[in-house]
Amino acid sequence: MKTQKLGHSDIVVSSIGLGMMGMSPGIYGAIDDEESIKTIHRALDLGVTLLDTADTYGNGHNEELLGKALKGRREQAIVATKFSYGPNWEFIGGHPDYVKKAIDESLRRLGLDYIDLYYQHAVDPNVPIEETVGAMADLVKAGKVRYLGLSNGLNGSVISASTLRKAHEVHPISAVQSEYSIWSREIEEEALPTVKELGITLVAYSPLSRGFITGERHMNENFQADDMRNLFTRYKGENFQKNINIVDKLAAIAKEKNCTVPQLAIAWTVERGTLPIPGTKRRKYLEDNIKALDIHLTSDDFARIDAVSPNAFGGRY
Repeated sequence: MKTQKLGHSDIVVSSIGLGMMGMSPGIYGAIDDEESIKTIHRALDLGVTLLDTADTYGNGHNEELLGKALKGRREQAIVATKFSYGPNWEFIGGHPDYVKKAIDESLRRLGLDYIDLYYQHAVDPNVPIEETVGAMADLVKAGKVRYLGLSNGLNGSVISASTLRKAHEVHPISAVQSEYSIWSREIEEEALPTVKELGITLVAYSPLSRGFITGERHMNENFQADDMRNLFTRYKGENFQKNINIVDKLAAIAKEKNCTVPQLAIAWTVERGTLPIPGTKRRKYLEDNIKALDIHLTSDDFARIDAVSPNAFGGRY
């Protein structure tokens, strides 16, 4: 397993992580806790150390699931979780009192004494970022958290460079987690140069655009009723077919590289200098995703991918 140093920390992590959101109900359809735990164990067996969860995934279910999976294996994992969204994504909390409450509840659900990487999931528009990060820094002093990260900006947007700078002045930020993929590149416009300048690791979530960049024809507009992708315009009407056409073109490039489209897409994020955390709830897809670390893309490959897929049709949400 390839590894890398995580931002402003003494943590060395695998160069690919495991996103766990889909392992909880109300996200991507049916779940299977037993298979999910086996997938987490398989990830650890293969050297994947960064396990990414959040308190809002399944309203606590995801953290509890990870806690069960880590019994007897805590030392193998770098645990990352997030706070700020309330139950069912109903509100965003960034007040210092909320931060202190959220960490204790996460530690209880996870069954842990500390968390390795603690993110603010989204910026609270009503609380200055300096106050929120100040409260997070207090958690580091208290030994409940090792290192800090930030994720989304206002209303699920990409975090701004100014917000990131203000936060980093209060306490070193080790990681910024943002959606980043072949066709979700908004972060390149402003925040990514700042992330690199400050020596922060960009953790790329949804490098497969929530499963769309798969190259498999089973993707369609008819998801299960409890699948959040029913709400996303990328999967609707003309956008859907246009995006399928992009995947078909990427499949031609992937075939030349002797890999799958998902592997090509993950390799793209790795070779861009980021740390992808593709989500899956099945061992088969986990094993396939890890193989992306063996793929090397040339400048010509990047140019061809850019020509085919500068962005998807339809918004991220």
